[in-house]
Parts: sequence; structure tokens; C-alpha cells
Amino acid sequence: MTVIAGRYRLLDVLGQGGMGTVWRARDEVLGRDVAVKEVRAPAGLAGDDERRLYARLEREAWAAARISHRNVVTVYDVATEDGRPWIVMELIPGLALSDVLDAEGPMPPRRAALIGAEVLAALGAAHEAGVLHRDVKPGNVLLGNDGRVVLTDFGIAAVQGTSPLTMTGELIGSPEFLAPERALGRTPGPASDLWSLGVLLYAAVEGHSPFRQDTPLSTLRAVVDEELPPPRRAGALAPVIEGLLRKDPRERLQAAAAERQLRIVGAGGTPGAAAGSASPGTSRPVPSEPYEPDRRATTGEHTPPLPLPVPPPTSSRPLPQDATDQDRSRRAVAVLAVGIVLLLLAVGGLTYALLQNKGGGQGPGGGATSSPPGTSAPPTETPTTTTTTPAPTRTTADPTTTAPPVPTLLVHVRAVRDDYRGACPPPEDRAPAFAATLTVSRTPASVEYRWVTESGESSAEDGWQKLEFPAGEPAERQVEHTELTHREGGTHRDRIRMEVRAPVEKSSNRVAFSVTCEQVTPTGGVTSPSGTATPQP
Repeated sequence: MTVIAGRYRLLDVLGQGGMGTVWRARDEVLGRDVAVKEVRAPAGLAGDDERRLYARLEREAWAAARISHRNVVTVYDVATEDGRPWIVMELIPGLALSDVLDAEGPMPPRRAALIGAEVLAALGAAHEAGVLHRDVKPGNVLLGNDGRVVLTDFGIAAVQGTSPLTMTGELIGSPEFLAPERALGRTPGPASDLWSLGVLLYAAVEGHSPFRQDTPLSTLRAVVDEELPPPRRAGALAPVIEGLLRKDPRERLQAAAAERQLRIVGAGGTPGAAAGSASPGTSRPVPSEPYEPDRRATTGEHTPPLPLPVPPPTSSRPLPQDATDQDRSRRAVAVLAVGIVLLLLAVGGLTYALLQNKGGGQGPGGGATSSPPGTSAPPTETPTTTTTTPAPTRTTADPTTTAPPVPTLLVHVRAVRDDYRGACPPPEDRAPAFAATLTVSRTPASVEYRWVTESGESSAEDGWQKLEFPAGEPAERQVEHTELTHREGGTHRDRIRMEVRAPVEKSSNRVAFSVTCEQVTPTGGVTSPSGTATPQP
């Protein structure tokens, strides 16, 4: 296996995208698993552009390393191998928000608000350090198995005080998450990242981003010119989304107000009319935040997270102070009176039961006792009924807390050996072999899978196999498979993947492989598929 910088042994691929490949690796010096990001310049890229691409990767490490926050991925090292930089980061087992949305569909507003508040906290730390993320989207938000929400991929971040590293005419960021001022070529600020967060929240609750069109150009035009389609599933989250998605960054909802309202919605409340939360259609301006980082960020200090606010009272007209005190006193007296009544009833019931036992009533195992003429049913039933009345209030809890969602998963297949040439059938220790890495969003979980080739020919066991993830155990497992399919006297070329049907339907990437069968001749040579003898060394 490849070892980077003499210490990071690459194990398997965690993900691939436009910015490169992320590997799971083993730090053999510290004995821990890490994530290593590799970027390869596209073929034919000019030398200057290639150097600019690698410089951008180093900037990602620099930008992320200067941010110390639990919601931002931690960068450990920047290694150089073959003239290219490799970013070494903490390994966060979990799923990208985009994968969760693909598997589960739109999420409840309360869950989306909790995720949004954590992403906003990460952005706040980045902005304090003078860093704009510029690509906030579901694919760059990781939902860790430990409950963390982590913002990743600062590869196109803008760092205050540095020159740009983009190529001429290059589009920076995903068009559907781009703020209008950036689409118009204007200088972005922290409010641009807040717009992207608003699009992320909209996509989380509605199932699609609000301005997506068929082409990047038409998407950018919609971002600049079209009105926001009203969110229909957002519920209490709608005012926050609308406040973040105002075209004019000066009127956009400020970070502090947005975080406060997100935490209220996440707690099951409804945000009141906070500063900067004017309803759609109004033009009351809200001063935008200046792009001046707090210098405390360079010393490692950060503003503590905002405490969870208490939802406002249902009445908009405050009571006078004396009336409030009287109301509290009346409630206290009422509660005390109810408690005394319950106590008296309980004592009465106990006394009645003791008298009944002394009078010959049946104990455990005996027959039922009848009430004396002229008496009512035993009063012990009254406190029992009274003490169980609060139970129905539990049914008003948010469904996301009482019924956790079905686990989602990621599945990726890599080749251990992808080619075989020799006598057939191929021996298992030389035949094409593959390893699938499965990561579930939470445990316990049960995954049903099977190996499938593109041709339909496979030596895999028939039927579906089951893989269990016990509660409290790691949420990532590996499954290996050796493919023995071959064609006598010829070459069999195929592609294989893993299919999953539970807990959700999902398919991995396809991996190509080939098996070439060669006949061994009595003289010690081999015969190629065409019949030409080839001497053996």
C-alpha cells in the first residue's frame, strides 16, 4: 500500500469529487486513523494552472488550520509527495448531509434547524479568523456518528489579506448555492456564506434547492432575478430561511439573530420577531456585518456559543409587575392546594385499605372483596387516575426525538486485485478481489447486501447477505469478496459493485476487473488465448 511522507499509509477511498480524492489512512507514527485528501491536476492542465491548483489545496489546509472549533474539521498536517501536497485531517466517521437527504428525503424543520445552528457556529468561527468558506452546501457538511456537525472543504476559501488563486473565468462554488452578489461579480462578505446556509436549509426541508435550473447559467440568472419560491414544508423555520435569502446582503438576516432563531426552532419553539427578521416583502434594512475578523481568533479565543433562548410568551401585551407577582402567587397556592388534596386522598385510600384488611378482606391470592352497603368504590383509584394525567403530554414531542429516522449508509468498493492471468479456474489468492466499506449513520443497524457484476455472471453467493452493526460498536465495517468467474481459453472483462436493499436501497461505485485464462502445455510453456505457445522462464 502507498505510504505518504513516510508515515501515512493509504487504506481505502472515502470519497471522490471535483476537488480530489479523500483516503482513509493510518498514521504509523501516532498510531491513529486519519483522512488524507489528494488532488491530481487534470490531464493537459498548463503548468501555471497546475501550480495554482496545488497552491489552492495548501490554502485549504492553511484556512482550516487557523480555525479552532468543534464544528470545523481539524487539520493535522500538510505532507508533500511526488511534488503534490496532501492534506491530513481528522477522520470523522459519519455521512454527508447530501447523502442523508438523498436517502431519507426532506427532513423535519426542527432537525434541519439543529444542523443549521451548528453550521452557523462553524461559519462564525471562520469569519472571526478572516476566512470565507464560499462553498457551503450539503455535500460539505458531515453528520458524525458521535453527533457532531462538521463543516469541511475549505479548498476555495477566501482568506483576508491574500491574493486570489482562481483561474480566469473560473466559477467558484456551486451555482445553486451562490449568493447574488457573487453571481454578479461583486466582493463577497460573511453575508454571502449566510445566503448559502439559507439555500442549504431550504434544500434540507423542501428536498431541492430553490433556484436550481437546467444549466449553471440559467441557475445563476434565477439566483439574481427570480423571487424565492415560498417554502411549503419549513414551518417555524420559514422566517429564518426567508431572512437569510434576501437578495440585498445589507438586508440579510444577521448571524447572531439567525443562530438565536435556529436554536429556538431546534428546541421546538417558534421564533418571535427578532432584529432583522422582517417578513417577506418589507424593506426594513438590517446593517450587514463588516468583514473585519475578531483578532481574538488568532490567539485561539472564541466567543462562547449563545445560550438557548426561552421562547417568548404567547401574549404580546406584558402584564404589570404587581399583576405578574399576584399571578405567580395564585399559581403557587393552586399547586399547593392540589398537592394537599392528593395527599389527603392517598392517606384516605391507605386507611381504607388497612381497615378492609382488618375486617377480613382477602390479601394477595384471595377473592375480591365487595364494598359494604352504602359505601363507594375504594378511593385509592382517585390518586392513580390523577397522577397519570400528565402522560399524554409526551405525545406532543417532535417526531424526530421519539422516532429516530431509519439509518442511512455509504458504501464504497475498491479493488484489492483487479487482474488475473494464468491457469483457470484462478486460485483464490490470485483471483480478482474487492473490499467494500459500509458506513451507517447510527447503530444498531442491519444491512442487507449482495455482489453484482455488470454481465450478470458472478461466483458470489446467491441471495442477499446480512451484516449486523451492533449498538455501541463501530459504525463502519468492511466486506471482502473474491471473484472466480472466468472464460476458458479467453479473457473475461467485467465490472462489479455492491447493491444494498436495507435499511435503504443503495448501490456502490463499479470497479472493473479482468481474468485471462491461459492453458499450461506439457513442455512447461503456456498457450495464450490465441493458441500461440509462450515459453516459461
